[in-house]
Amino acid sequence: MTTTPVASALRAPELAALADSRTAHNYHPLPVVVEHAEGAWMTDVDGRRFLDLLAGYSALNFGHGHPALLRAAHTQLDRLTLTSRAFVHDQFGAFCAELGDLAGKDLVLPMNTGAEAVETAIKVARKWGYQVKGVADDQATIIVAHGNFHGRTTTVVGFSDDPDARNGFGPFAPGFVHVPYGDAEALAAAIDETTVAVMIEPIQGEAGVLIPPDGYLRAVRETCTANDVLFMADEIQAGLGRTGRTFACDHEDVVPDVYILGKALGGGIVPVSAVVADRDVLGVLRPGQHGSTFGGNPLACAVGREVVSLLSGGDLQARALELGELMRERLEALVGHGVHAVRSRGLWAGVDIDPAVGTGRAVCEALMERGVLAKDTHGSTIRLAPPLVVTAEDLSWGLDQLVDVVQG
Repeated sequence: MTTTPVASALRAPELAALADSRTAHNYHPLPVVVEHAEGAWMTDVDGRRFLDLLAGYSALNFGHGHPALLRAAHTQLDRLTLTSRAFVHDQFGAFCAELGDLAGKDLVLPMNTGAEAVETAIKVARKWGYQVKGVADDQATIIVAHGNFHGRTTTVVGFSDDPDARNGFGPFAPGFVHVPYGDAEALAAAIDETTVAVMIEPIQGEAGVLIPPDGYLRAVRETCTANDVLFMADEIQAGLGRTGRTFACDHEDVVPDVYILGKALGGGIVPVSAVVADRDVLGVLRPGQHGSTFGGNPLACAVGREVVSLLSGGDLQARALELGELMRERLEALVGHGVHAVRSRGLWAGVDIDPAVGTGRAVCEALMERGVLAKDTHGSTIRLAPPLVVTAEDLSWGLDQLVDVVQG
């Protein structure tokens, strides 16, 4: 019998080959093997440093190893890590109260992953539709947008129109109605007596950081209110400071009925997600109707409380706005010079690469060689989402590398 070598004794090519040979190929990662990270920088097993311009798809909004988050985690690790929801622990109520206050809502239902929070929101919306709105049993529908990305469970991919996410995984659950993203009139026209909710991303991240037209979110809010329909905002990637406001909906002064949160809520340390809403919505659940063994565990709550604390003063949101303006100006100067289009809000941008330069993957590989890590999507687009703690100097340097790559 052969044994696998200890990972720390191997170098990047061997570790990459080991991962490739012993894992399912559900990802196509760049050939970099990270060993250590701090702030906005990561170091691979061979000692090479890379500027992280992806931030774990917004899970690392506060950077790698934020001191306050690490302190909260270490302190809680020495005390208590799991009870299950069969018992109450001392971090649970405070976490729910503090997150609820941040969102301006009564109740919080903690879960683990973003997809789990989306599934939870779907169940809550249907239950609310039957119990409060009076929709006929098993007839509830939820309106979703074309180009959406809400996770990878079978329910969620069933209402995706991304063939890679959807094909080969059916049959799928019914009950979802598609409308074009950003088209408020189409959304209003799709509502009927079975509609219980509209679930949208205020900015579509996986689709390439697609920002809807000005006024769209306000129109969604008004339409939902007029038709007694829940507005559920999937802020898993867009929320918690990424766009320069606490929530992306804040840019239009819109408050949804339900916030679906995740990624940054765990501070890049543990998976934490939550559904946040008022009592008239989340209050429809009763014991035994929904649960999660690890949802709201003590470690998650301790880290989540520190995340809320970091956001409570607004400094990180202001920083995202300021640095986001720097990033936007630099990126827009590339339009017509190796870049077709740029969409950005706060420290989040989608950059459409001119095919004459190469694919999005090729650009990301070239950036990697220059010490910058980013991620492509849908062939020709790269996404940039630096940690909110990145310095202006480091961000400028990273953008310099992109300029060099696309302009040759």
